[in-house]
Amino acid sequence: MNAENNCIVIFGASGDLTHRKLIPALYNLYKIGRLTENFSVLGVARSDLNDESFRDKMRNALIKHEKASGEKLDKFCSHLYYQSVNTSDAQDYGKLVPRLDELHDQYQTCGNTLYYLSTPPSLYGVIPECLAAHGLNTEEFGWKRIIVEKPFGYDLKTAHELDIQTHRFFEEHQIYRIDHYLGKETVQNLLVLRFSNGLFEPLWNRNFIDYVEITGAESIGVEERGGYYDGSGAMRDMFQNHLLQVLAMVAMEPPAIINADSMRDEVAKVLHCLHPLSEEDIQNNLVLGQYTEAQIDGEYVKSYLQEKGVPEDSNTETFMALRCKIDNWRWADVPFYVRTGKRLPARVTEVVIHFKVTPHPVFSQNAPENKLIIRIQPDEGISMRFGLKKPGAGFEAKEVSMDFRYSDLSGASSLLTAYERLLLDAMKGDATLFARTDAVHACWKFVQPILNYKENRGRVYEYEAGTWGPKEADKLIAKSGRVWRRPSGQMKKKI
Repeated sequence: MNAENNCIVIFGASGDLTHRKLIPALYNLYKIGRLTENFSVLGVARSDLNDESFRDKMRNALIKHEKASGEKLDKFCSHLYYQSVNTSDAQDYGKLVPRLDELHDQYQTCGNTLYYLSTPPSLYGVIPECLAAHGLNTEEFGWKRIIVEKPFGYDLKTAHELDIQTHRFFEEHQIYRIDHYLGKETVQNLLVLRFSNGLFEPLWNRNFIDYVEITGAESIGVEERGGYYDGSGAMRDMFQNHLLQVLAMVAMEPPAIINADSMRDEVAKVLHCLHPLSEEDIQNNLVLGQYTEAQIDGEYVKSYLQEKGVPEDSNTETFMALRCKIDNWRWADVPFYVRTGKRLPARVTEVVIHFKVTPHPVFSQNAPENKLIIRIQPDEGISMRFGLKKPGAGFEAKEVSMDFRYSDLSGASSLLTAYERLLLDAMKGDATLFARTDAVHACWKFVQPILNYKENRGRVYEYEAGTWGPKEADKLIAKSGRVWRRPSGQMKKKI
């Protein structure tokens, strides 16, 4: 199903996200025929640009990032327009009314409009109010939808405030909170793997699973984002949104039907079942870390405190590891170990399901652990690890694996990227892969005690850049006789 005729309005159109992700995603959708000829993109920002200069800037970005060329590129760019607006001044939004009327008439969109807020979070509450001041939020003529980038608030209080402010001008069915992790094919495949296979679904519970491990590792540092990152940290940047959403996909119950409401009902339910974190839980089950300088492959890597924009006395965490629990029938007493960090040895996001050992005392002795490894990025795939007999006399077992890579599937090369998939879904009105307000609040409610701990200058341990975090993270999981997996992030290696 393709998108309806519509106008896509990108606020913050002169920013990095627009030319690096949004315009390339829209171009690729156009190139493969998922957009009709009757669409337009109106870039909105404070920058002093016009239609032609905006088109030139986006054309250069497409040539650079997508190696685009030829007639298709020229035709796509002819759909791009620009309007300079002071996004903090409600009166200035009046410029959008005649501009949008003109584009709706030219492209026969029936008034359908998708607003994308590619702006600082401080404008998330301002832009809806300013649009409403000029009647640009009403659905009397065509649908109106608004996409909001993370973060959805800074803590539980501000998330509630943003929610109230946004809902004053847009209904919940109009609001699309985007998390590009949910657009990844392998995250969605978690549900198919679980619920469509009799091999896995009967085992996906506390009777057969010992523990679950979720890793979101990055090999880079904060790059040029030191000022922004220092106000965020690993907890807000990765855990509160991306990794809790992945955890929900791993742990949710099967939806009654495949639609947005049913799927998001189950996500919200399991997030509400996260065991609340007491002060004692945080002391015993949370490790925060910050990377220090190191030599990696002969190259000097500076510490977090030496990064541009980071205060020299910053206590912001670049690593976190947490042991958490889900209080429901399926997952009672199964620990979930979640970790994420900057400057780790590999860029990799994966889920590892660790199965319990067999009860037979002879065959379970020295037998390798049974694991199901679900790689989300970069080398998307699934690996199953189990024990077989070593050649020769006796019954000693050795670990073997069965590996599958998503790239091996026919048609995998034509899969939509996360932004392509999510933008198309928003234009089609499919909110399945977008966060709903109750799920967002559940995440913040769970994380808030950790944020309080951070505000009180909670202990942050040092770890050398290029290592798997502070040794305290190893001690955390070792309390129950377990160890973290050390995954490789390189393509074409055993995952």
